[in-house]
Amino acid sequence: MAMRAMFGGGRGRHGAGFDRFGGHGGFEGGPRGWGPGGGGENRGGRGDGGSSGGRRRRLFDQAELQTLLLALIAEQPRHGYDLIREIEALSGGEYAPSPGVIYPALTYMEDAGLIAPVADQTARKAFEATAEGRAKAEEDAPKASALKERLGALADRRDKVDPAPVRRAMHALKTAMFDRLSQEGADRAVVLQVADAIDEATRKIERIEA
Repeated sequence: MAMRAMFGGGRGRHGAGFDRFGGHGGFEGGPRGWGPGGGGENRGGRGDGGSSGGRRRRLFDQAELQTLLLALIAEQPRHGYDLIREIEALSGGEYAPSPGVIYPALTYMEDAGLIAPVADQTARKAFEATAEGRAKAEEDAPKASALKERLGALADRRDKVDPAPVRRAMHALKTAMFDRLSQEGADRAVVLQVADAIDEATRKIERIEA
């Protein structure tokens, strides 16, 4: 067997190979809310897991997303891309609503008189909260705080299960293995010792308890 085939992109005995650490689940929006659009659909972020049929657990319904958007706009004027990036930052990169979700929500909020375009704006259409919008944001401040905490929980969970140390260790293992087997005098006995060391590491990993 070629050595590199041992660490290829195929599936291991536990299912997906090591490339699964880069995989992403996600969320999708629901039908409820202040108005049309504005669901909590995810753009490439990780979720709590989804079914094999492709349906994913949503993070925000329409009303919740619009509450969060209004709170962020009340803090300072923002355009759609700013809002996507800010929500993504609050979640530690785990969740980002798509433009197809953000912009319909902004349109509805503008029609409802909660936000208005900033005067003398640049090419991107930025919004600021109206007096009515600021009153609504103040009223919904506890809700917005809870939504931000939900995003923060995603960031905390990512920190706890970040596979970066595992990827580093796997890289170190591959380097050590190839270096040893490429040395002069690496005979069948050496190959078996390397295999035994990897098997022992596998057994230790399997015995790890949560």
